[in-house]
Amino acid sequence: MKSTGRIAGIILVTLAILICLGSGAWFVTALFSEAAATVGGQVLGFVLVFIFIVLPLAAVGAYLIWHGRQEEAQMSRAQQERTILNMVLTQGKVTLNDISLELNLPRDQVEDLVRDLVGKNLFSGAINWKDGILYSEEASQLKADQKCPNCGAKLELAGKGLIVCPYCGTEIFIHKD
Repeated sequence: MKSTGRIAGIILVTLAILICLGSGAWFVTALFSEAAATVGGQVLGFVLVFIFIVLPLAAVGAYLIWHGRQEEAQMSRAQQERTILNMVLTQGKVTLNDISLELNLPRDQVEDLVRDLVGKNLFSGAINWKDGILYSEEASQLKADQKCPNCGAKLELAGKGLIVCPYCGTEIFIHKD
């Protein structure tokens, strides 16, 4: 999905190029015509058009293109995170390799996306990093069962919002609603 800022930037840069070419063509044709205009006046006119019209249009257009690319990258990352959450919520248990294939990303980037979701408190469930499995669990069920969804062992509190299975190392992230 293209952002409107990027499209506007492309239009402004194109307009700046067209104005520059048009004023350059006007300068060249006026230079060789029999008009009473002086060369110094023609150059001054071209420089003023370039400085006060072409450069600002090109600068604003370049900024909008850059900002639009940043916006598209953020939208793409948010879509990837939504895909991960949807996969975990609908399947209940999903491997990092399946997510990696679905998103066409390397596993380390998928792990970074999952960590980002945990950091944003958008994912509550269990993650077995060693086996590469994500479990979708409701926080209340995890608190009530106090059993690892991977191996069934008794869970121990490891930190604020984090429970770690002492046997298999599965990390369970719980966020407050």
